[in-house]
Amino acid sequence: MTPPLQLQAALSDLLGDARLVSEPLPGTDLKLWLIDAQNMDRAFSPEETRRILDDPPYWAFCWASGLALTRFLAEQPHWVKGKRVLDFGAGSGVAAIAAAKAGALEVVACDLDPLAIQACRANAALNDVQLGYSTDFFAQADRFDLILVADVLYDRANLPLLDEFLSRGKEALVADSRVRDFKHPLYDRIGTLDALTLPDLAEPWEFRKVSLYHAVR
Repeated sequence: MTPPLQLQAALSDLLGDARLVSEPLPGTDLKLWLIDAQNMDRAFSPEETRRILDDPPYWAFCWASGLALTRFLAEQPHWVKGKRVLDFGAGSGVAAIAAAKAGALEVVACDLDPLAIQACRANAALNDVQLGYSTDFFAQADRFDLILVADVLYDRANLPLLDEFLSRGKEALVADSRVRDFKHPLYDRIGTLDALTLPDLAEPWEFRKVSLYHAVR
């Protein structure tokens, strides 16, 4: 299967011989275009490291929280079935695709990065689902039943976003493995899930424990 040309070109600009490959996600019936695992096993040159840090291709990974949320929605589709859903900071679009597969009435994948939107489109096609797309969360009307959020709270500086999610949705479901036990009056931790990032980045065990939080406006 031929990878999406524009995404492959963007990845090649960063990492020369890196390739996008269609990979099944363990524990799910989904596939994503991901950076090939073999390329992540080699040493990066200083120039490659600089480029990755300046413009990380996060859309070419399935991060642990996204995988955990995907499995959660497959097991408990009532969270999204028949609802209007927005996936904030969608990246590869994995949570949005999972919501569509679980029977959501409408799903919008939202990300600031145009390459991430391209990745969402390519991955939606790979999984035969229909999504809407947005690059501006705050341009969206307050019309969503649920805001999905995975791997966005990687920095405590992003915690103010917790209030913003509820400005566009009645509820928010947040999956995170980086910011431990944040305290917010509207958010309750409802569970902890095990997952890993794909391709495997050999992350510490604590980043493979994904906390799931729920808030109602």
